[in-house]
Amino acid sequence: MGFFLETLIGGLMAGMLYSLIALGFVLIYKASGVFNFAQGAMVLFAALAMARFAEWIPQWAPALAHPVVANVLAFALAMALMIGVAVLIEKLALSKLVNQEHITLLMATLGITYFLDGLGQTLFGNDIYKIDVGMPKDPVIVAESMFQGGILVSKEDLYSALIALALVALLALFFQKTATGRALRAVADDHQAAQSIGIPLSTIWIITWSVAGFVALVAGVIWGSKLGVQFSLSMVALKALPVVILGGLTSIPGAIIGGLIIGVGEKLSEIYVGPLLGGGIEIWFAYVMALLFLLVRPQGLFGEKIIDRV
Repeated sequence: MGFFLETLIGGLMAGMLYSLIALGFVLIYKASGVFNFAQGAMVLFAALAMARFAEWIPQWAPALAHPVVANVLAFALAMALMIGVAVLIEKLALSKLVNQEHITLLMATLGITYFLDGLGQTLFGNDIYKIDVGMPKDPVIVAESMFQGGILVSKEDLYSALIALALVALLALFFQKTATGRALRAVADDHQAAQSIGIPLSTIWIITWSVAGFVALVAGVIWGSKLGVQFSLSMVALKALPVVILGGLTSIPGAIIGGLIIGVGEKLSEIYVGPLLGGGIEIWFAYVMALLFLLVRPQGLFGEKIIDRV
C-alpha cells in the first residue's frame, strides 16, 4: 500500500503540471475558439528567456548578482517579453483574421509556433540552460509510522504541484468572477456579438495571449528547473493535448481533472501493467486515453456539447 500511495502521489503531482500547460490551450480556445498549437513553443520561449536573463543580469549589473534578485528580475523581464509577443501576435496576425474560419486561425498558430522557435534560437541560443529558483531537489520520506519504509515524496514535485494548483485556482476565479473574464468568454462564444456590445476584440486577444504567456512562463520555469531548458521542452506540451481532450477544450476545471487522470493513469499503468507488456506504457498511455474519449465523448468530461442546427 505504501508503494501504491507513493506512485499515486507522484502521478497527482505530475498531473498538476500537465494541467498547468493545458491551461494555456484552454485560455486561447476560450477567447478565440481556436486550438493554439503555439503553446509548446511559448513554454520553451518563456523558459529560454527566464534562463538567459537570470544568467545575464549579474553580468550587466554585478550589484544584482544575488540569486533571488536576479531570478525576480529575470521573471519580470521574461513576462514583459511575453506581453510584447502577445501584442505582436495580435497586431500582425489575429487582427487581420477577425471572423475568419477556424482553420485559418489554426494555421496562424502553426506559423506562430515556428516563428517563436526561430526567434528563441536567435535571441537566446540553442544550448541547454538551467533554471535555479531554489526549489529543493532532495526527496522526503513521510508516514514512516504507517508504512514500512515510509512514502518517498519529491519536495520539488510537491512545491511545483502547489504552485500549479494555486495558479489554476487563480485563473478559474479570474474567468468566473471578473468582468474581463466574462468578456473573454463572450468573445469565445461569438466575435461579432461581442463587438456589437462594445467589447474591444483586439484588447481581449492581447489580454488572453498575455495570460497564456504568463502560464507558459510559470510552466517553463517549473519544467526548466526539473529538466533543464532545451528544445525538447516544447515536446512536454504535447502531453497536455490528451489532457484538454479528456477535460474539454472550454473547461478550466476540466484541465485540472484531465491532468490528474493522465498523471495518475500513466504512472500506475507503467508500474503495474508495464512489466506485463514490456514497459513504455507511460509514453503512449495519455494518447490512447484521448483516442478512447474522442470515440465515446468527443467534447470531453466537462466540455460544451455544441449542436449546429441547419
